[in-house]
Amino acid sequence: MTTTRQRFQDDLAELQELTLGALDLVLPLLDRVIEALEHQDVELTQLVIEDDAVIDERGAEIQRRALALLALQGPVAGDLRLLAALLHVVRYVERMGNQCVSVAKLIPLSGHEPPVRAEILKLVLTMGRCARAEVVQCRRAFAERNVELAEDLVNRDREVNRLNRDIFKLAIEAGDDEDTREWAMLMTLVARAFERVGDNAVDVGEQTAFLVTGLFREFTDRPHVAAEDL
Repeated sequence: MTTTRQRFQDDLAELQELTLGALDLVLPLLDRVIEALEHQDVELTQLVIEDDAVIDERGAEIQRRALALLALQGPVAGDLRLLAALLHVVRYVERMGNQCVSVAKLIPLSGHEPPVRAEILKLVLTMGRCARAEVVQCRRAFAERNVELAEDLVNRDREVNRLNRDIFKLAIEAGDDEDTREWAMLMTLVARAFERVGDNAVDVGEQTAFLVTGLFREFTDRPHVAAEDL
């Protein structure tokens, strides 16, 4: 016979799997926006926008179920930490999805055949793939309760931040052609969105450390982010 305690543990485990699954849903969104950027595929951007709704629905379900467990079961200690961490993680996942949508909406603004600067586009695509790798790593760190892997996200994020700076420098040197400058400025906005994906992956890493140690701390080497940028 299943006890109330066992049922609670089963529900908690299922909630964690739903949250990890939400992180998995971010990966195809990133893959699609990266492909859309590379090939100026406007039709593909629409799929990104539509698929983000799935992440939002998953997020709402996770929040509803987590709050129900908090209200009905009164968890303490490690169980309470896990529920709190899951509520934070799903919020970061939703933000990642939102950043993918931001990129998807920027791509059509550059036109059907934009004046692409190859060196800028290459860095933007590299940045997107680095941000994707951060999402994969933060998911693994959380699932495995691996604090060392979580802390290493700072090193990966440092590279994403460097690429963002390099893209900005190239963009302001894009030349005198108005269309080219406009495209380059759009790429700085795309880069900013990818940077935020990486930042949210680091946030998931911080929740991993909190879950394991019971103490919340911000990882080092991260710029201060205003609330309106989150």
